[in-house]
Amino acid sequence: MRVAEYVTYDAVGLAELVAAEEVTAAELRAAALDATRAVDPQINAVVETWPAEDEDEPQPGSTPLAGVPFLVKDIGAAMAGRRMELGSRLAAGHVARADSFLALRLRRAGLVTFGRTATSEMAYSITTEPVLYGATRNPWDPERSAGGSSGGAGAAVAAGVVPLAHGTDAAGSLRLPAAYNGLFGLKPTRGRVSLGPDVDELFSGLAVPGGVSRTVRDSAALLDQIRGPEPGDPYAAQQPSRPYAEEVTRPPGRLRIGVLAQAWGGRRTSAPVADALSRTATLLADLGHQVEEAEVGLGVGWEEYVLANARLFTANLAATVDELAAAFGRPVDSSTLEPATLAGYHYGQRVGGTQLVAALAVRNRVSRSLARSFDAYDILLTPTAPELPTPLGAYTESARTLDGLGWIDTVFDRAPFTMPFNMAGTPAMSVPLTADAGTGLPIGMQFAAGHGLEGRLFRLAGQVEQASPWAGRIPAVWAGNTTGR
Repeated sequence: MRVAEYVTYDAVGLAELVAAEEVTAAELRAAALDATRAVDPQINAVVETWPAEDEDEPQPGSTPLAGVPFLVKDIGAAMAGRRMELGSRLAAGHVARADSFLALRLRRAGLVTFGRTATSEMAYSITTEPVLYGATRNPWDPERSAGGSSGGAGAAVAAGVVPLAHGTDAAGSLRLPAAYNGLFGLKPTRGRVSLGPDVDELFSGLAVPGGVSRTVRDSAALLDQIRGPEPGDPYAAQQPSRPYAEEVTRPPGRLRIGVLAQAWGGRRTSAPVADALSRTATLLADLGHQVEEAEVGLGVGWEEYVLANARLFTANLAATVDELAAAFGRPVDSSTLEPATLAGYHYGQRVGGTQLVAALAVRNRVSRSLARSFDAYDILLTPTAPELPTPLGAYTESARTLDGLGWIDTVFDRAPFTMPFNMAGTPAMSVPLTADAGTGLPIGMQFAAGHGLEGRLFRLAGQVEQASPWAGRIPAVWAGNTTGR
């Protein structure tokens, strides 16, 4: 299969071709590698590709994704015998000893994983510009960020390397790259996908696995394949009554949608994003939904909220850094860690046990406050990010001068809408409904629902995808533009 044809299909469509024996999984893998070679020199999204494994091809038609090329993020999906370096010089050369539960489920889904995508160091930034790999560039404008920390996944999918890819989300790390790259990205409910067996939770329950894709049905099919508890999991989400793939084509009904235009903390939404939000609200009203402005409280003041998050993130970061340093016999200094990560490490070393418990109490208060909002509304709508994709290097100077608390404050100021739903553990998705008229850059809209209600989000996403399709928008760097392949 030529790349020009390969990129016209989403993942479910490619799997259908495999099931019908019109193409083999090996041929799709070859097309994905051709696409990688064509565009990755311009976007630097794929860290490494792997030789074909010495195992049988996926059984055609065994799952809705069998035979589809796939990429995993360089953190959060350990695969036996493959490198997972966390985007850091401290973990350079690390090879996973065994499959995580997630990796096993990806294999059972019949996905053909052939490489890994770039992440910011330790998934600790909302831009993907690690020293270890270099900056990942946005396919819509290579001078801009692809977002983070799943920026490699976002750029690779947007450029046509693969139709969907794995990522993780602890503060918006799936939704922000989805918004920056014109993709669909859903953060599942806490406990929906197991993180075991080596860990029970990441970042004190803030992080969850998922994926980014070009179509809603691809993300639904992926979540169907990876969801479900494993023995010993600390959290559990009620299992859906039907597959998420079926929800995409079901009508959502008339929903009460509360709109939050301006973020907590005082960060003002830029004019292009505010205009996109207004157009989205109009679309939803035209579809028959009840749409109104909402007041949504966090249950705590912004400074207390930022401080609690800083303590949660940095204490977890410090523990991870110490473990890696001991495992590899490497120093913890500027030769192994970037400035923001090193500052977070030093800050996290000083977080005491009582401070960590107090931070978890803030997490609880935020969760309870947002839960009350879902008594009034079926869906909360916000911009995914308050501004257009940032230029590369925008965070460089501040990273050199801020301490651990200051870095978290800066990150939350630039991305204030996403993190509260990580604290609450509730599902939220970024949908690429609009684009900026001046630059053509995509703008993502975030929709959030109550605990365990991914099905509601998929029903709404399917409806708006039909009403305002985005599949025809192609970025400047696109594998399908390559001639002769």
